[in-house]
Parts: sequence; structure tokens; C-alpha cells
Amino acid sequence: MARGRFPWGLCRKPLYIQARLPYLHMRYLLFSWLAVFVGSWIVYVEYSSYTELCRGHDCKNSICNKYKKGVIDGSACSSLCEKDTLYLGKCFTAQPKSQVYSGSWGDLEGVIKCQMEEVPHYEWGNEMEPRKEAAAFKQPTKGTSVEKFREMILNQVKAKVGDQANIADLATQVLSITDANKDGHISLPEARSTWALLQLNEFLLALVLQDREHTPKLLGFCGDLYVMEKVPHSPLYGISLPWMVEVWIPAGLRRSVDQWFTPSWPHKAKISIGLLELVEDVFHGAFGSFLMCDVSAASFGYNDRHDLKVMDARYIVPEAVFQEDVRQLRCDADVDCLYGADCFTSCDLTKHRCTPEVTRPNLAKACETLKDYVLWGAPADVREELEKQLYSCVALKGSAEQMEIEHSLILNNLKTLLWKKISHTKDS
Repeated sequence: MARGRFPWGLCRKPLYIQARLPYLHMRYLLFSWLAVFVGSWIVYVEYSSYTELCRGHDCKNSICNKYKKGVIDGSACSSLCEKDTLYLGKCFTAQPKSQVYSGSWGDLEGVIKCQMEEVPHYEWGNEMEPRKEAAAFKQPTKGTSVEKFREMILNQVKAKVGDQANIADLATQVLSITDANKDGHISLPEARSTWALLQLNEFLLALVLQDREHTPKLLGFCGDLYVMEKVPHSPLYGISLPWMVEVWIPAGLRRSVDQWFTPSWPHKAKISIGLLELVEDVFHGAFGSFLMCDVSAASFGYNDRHDLKVMDARYIVPEAVFQEDVRQLRCDADVDCLYGADCFTSCDLTKHRCTPEVTRPNLAKACETLKDYVLWGAPADVREELEKQLYSCVALKGSAEQMEIEHSLILNNLKTLLWKKISHTKDS
């Protein structure tokens, strides 16, 4: 019996393995093909998104064609279109109308921003930067005198920031930039370029805050393509992860990961003071008030001295422009009254129109951004008071004009608390 069972037992295992092999082989092939399919789909989606968003070559061709035809001129035109010393590098574009690239201009490192005239067939949502006046560079027209152009600029900045006491000084700044080749004369192509730039919120803010350290310097322009000083460290905090990784990371862990890539706490305190000072500068500043309608970490960066820099100022808008635009919005509920990323107003249900007053001031949104940033790693002797003041700040409601005293008190208290802690260190 033993001899009869032995051959059966000996060949039973090989038969079992042979039966399993086709199944294992098929399963392996299935997972392999699935991995290839998913990988190919991801590559296709990423490439399609890149080619649809990143249209720097088209932008350069459009600008250079107009420059060569004598329609526009500017300090960057020759380097971009003739000498090829101004290069477009890595694409950072988030919206197809506003192309953003890293760039090099000789020995200078910068950020190149270009406004596209044509939008792809898909819809990407509302674009805040107005382009209608500058689309074909038709203003000013041939025969316009310098004095007439000065009047055009004065009226434009008045429409943007209101009739401020020193509005003529801002118009003079614009004219000084217009003479790009510094020959003492303003040509029609130079004037058209400046007029196109003046339609953009970011360009206007760079002029308004040029004596402050919060905005990168304007290095040059050609038409409405312009080159800004590079900000070495951005965003303010956090790292960019592929969406496939992002969806699997819990929110709590994500906040922790973001903090791993931040500077030391004294440096974070100095950067935070910079954001508070920016809020102070745009509220009742030299040229009126501005509203910050995207106070997210991605909108800011900092340099090697840990001075805060605005990375994207398209959503820092003059209050007069904001109020005029918001009044035109139809609404059925308060949630319909959103301008930019986080400027909410209330809905007047009797007229189904949005009211012009924001529900949260700039300072409250800035403190919301700083809350996780500056509390993380704060020294024990200051953490409790800092947390208390930040949460009081976040709770602010209504416009800053309605609560100016409380607004100023909280802002000054926060700045003082942070400065006291770092003033005796080399980080200050």
C-alpha cells in the first residue's frame, strides 16, 4: 500500500503547481497591463495640462511680433526678441491667461509674467486681471501728446485707487517708467506698453509699494510682458506634492509635513511681521486702501534675509475697483458674493445684488494664514499669549474701517510681541 501511495503523493504537488501557474501568470499580466494603463493615463493628463497651461512660446511670439512691427516697446524687448538674452525657464502658470515662468536675463534671475490675448476653448473660471483695453495695444492712439497721455494716466489711476491727495505723484511714477530707454522722450510704442501694464493690479501695486520691501522689484517689460525680481523661497510654507500622493495624506499629517520645510522660529517671526506690515501698508496707505483677496501661503515667499515678498499680487485689488465690481454681481445668497479666493460680502436679497463691504478684513485672513505657521515651534514663554492674540485676530469681522481702533490695536500688539522675542537676536 505504501508503494502504491508513493507515486501518487510524489506527482500530486507538481500537478497542483502546474494548475496554479496559468492563473498566476494571468494575474501578473492583468496587474502589469493595469499599471501601464494607469501610468500612461497619468502621463497623458499631466502632459495635456502642461501644454494647455504653459504657452510661453506663444506668448513670446505674440509679444515679439508686435515689437518688430513697432506696436510696442520696452526695456526688455530687445533682450527678449533680438539678443535672446532673456530666457523663459520653468513654467509656474496656474491660469492660461496669466503665463508665469522663471527666467534669466543676463546675470539676473527673475520671474517673467505674460498676459495671453487668446484663451483656449476650455473654461477655467473667471480671470480677475482685466485685458480688454490692452488686448490689441490700441491705446494711446497715434498723435496723442505727452500731456494728453499724462492726463490718461491720471484718470486711470484715479479710477483705480480713488482721488487721493498725492495721485499726481503716482502718475509721475508711471511716466518715469514709460521712458524705457531713458532717452528723455516717450515714444508711442513705449506708451502703449505702459498703458497695457497699468491695467494689471500687480503692476499698480508694485508702483504703490515700490518704497517698501514687500513687493519684488520690476526689472523690465515689453508690452504687457514684465520681469520681476526672483523671490528665492516660495511658497511661504508647504511643499507641492503630486495629487496622487496628496489624496492619501491626512490633513493633520499634511500640516506637519508642511512645517518640516520652514525656517527656524525667529526667522518665521520676522517673516510674519512682514505680512502684518504689508496689511498695514495696504490699509489706508499713501494711495488709498487695497483689499487682499487671496491671503494663502502660496501667494507669498521670502528672500534670504527673511523679508516677506508678495509672489502673486493679482488679487490685491484697490478698494474702489473691488466695490465697483462687486456691486455688479447678482446673488441669491451670501455665498454668491465672492471676489477672488476669499473676499466675501453679503447679499442684499431685496435687490439680489452683492453689497460692497467685505465681511472679513485683511488682518483676519492674514492671521488665519499665520496661525499654523508661527505657532508651530513657538517658544514656551510666548506661545500662550501669541495663540490668544492670533485667535482674537482671526475672529475679526466686518471691514477695517468699521473697527479701525480694534484692528490697529490687535495688529500692533502682535507685531510688538513678535519683535520683543526676536529683537535681541541676530535674526531681527
